[in-house]
Amino acid sequence: MATIWEAKNRFDTWLRIELLACEAWAELGKVPPEALTVIRDRAGYDVRRIEEIEREVRHDVVAFLSSVAERIGPEARYLHLGLTSYDVVDTALGLQLQEAATILIEDLEGLRVVLAQLAHRHKRTVMVGRTHGVHAEPITFGLKLALWHAETGRNLDRLRRAREVVACGKLSGAVGTFAHLPPFVEQYVCSRLGLTPAPASSQIISRDRHAEFLSTLALIATSLDKFATEIRHLQRTEVLEAEEPFAEGQKGSSAMPHKRNPVACEQVSGLARLMRSYAQAGLENVPLWHERDISHSSVERVILPDATILLDYLLVRFREILEGLRVYPDRMRRNLELTAGLVFSEAVLLALVEKGLSREEAYGLVQRQAMRAWEEREPFKSLLLADPQILRYLSPDEIENCLDLGYHLRHLDEIFARIGL
Repeated sequence: MATIWEAKNRFDTWLRIELLACEAWAELGKVPPEALTVIRDRAGYDVRRIEEIEREVRHDVVAFLSSVAERIGPEARYLHLGLTSYDVVDTALGLQLQEAATILIEDLEGLRVVLAQLAHRHKRTVMVGRTHGVHAEPITFGLKLALWHAETGRNLDRLRRAREVVACGKLSGAVGTFAHLPPFVEQYVCSRLGLTPAPASSQIISRDRHAEFLSTLALIATSLDKFATEIRHLQRTEVLEAEEPFAEGQKGSSAMPHKRNPVACEQVSGLARLMRSYAQAGLENVPLWHERDISHSSVERVILPDATILLDYLLVRFREILEGLRVYPDRMRRNLELTAGLVFSEAVLLALVEKGLSREEAYGLVQRQAMRAWEEREPFKSLLLADPQILRYLSPDEIENCLDLGYHLRHLDEIFARIGL
């Protein structure tokens, strides 16, 4: 990923665009065939020379063109015909972002594979579902992972669309009017680069495209933040249902030898915040003065390389976390049983409603015993079986059926099938 953003790759891409533009002009008879041959044979640059010229002219594209011209000689007058700097810079950027997105797509596909494997492995690993951090109803760890798999699939679709949006080029001149070159040149160059010509442009390609791309990257990072935050919660000492990898020889604290902290997941969460800030900066780059000002340029030189490199790192890092994830099914089962059956309260409520009670009446009967179970730490089932009002409507066997774990998980196969697992 880093190679995409190195100076050499950038200059190589700029040179490729300039040569293709010369070819297009040659097709139109503007560049003599013999001149095109010389340009192709001699075209090159020297990075140190570019840096030297740029210190004087303070313009990177001018410095690049000057370095190339020194190698080509007189035929260099055919370089950059009718173009403005950002015809080259933005078209090259479209190619770089396309290449970066392709790597990120591969990362996401790899992450989905690991999530699918874990989801199947723990499809029936029972645990308690939590809302507001409080025990709710039974789920499985595999279902939780299946949800992540589905979300990662949506992110994959988003990134593929975003890649199409930024895989865009423009060679339309200083204000997008093709005043000094025909649209054929743009079409010729973009088609050979595998880019789509911008239907209309100013001096630059509109930055809503780049903002969409960065927002997509930020959303992907935010999903990783969500997943990592869940693991962090599950790793709390009081919960300890899952735990990120802890390598042999790793130290969790300089003071407390017993510590095994979720530092990798915390790193993912922290860096996701940085990714969201890049998306904000990308949005700020959309409104520019008239046909273009340069306020976006300095920002993009930081956020586009950083965002793609950082997300590449986050995706690889989180995949490693999942591959080494420690899962504790016995602890999950014990935690599910902490409230001695309270997680089945809705099943009892609905059973009473089926017997003809209003929802309000049924809710009151069940809640009364549920609150006693909370406060007195009595098994919920025992309290239900001792309540004459509930026994007027439900037999002991019917109450027992309400506390059946299998009832809550009977649609697991259907859910997995809907996700495509």
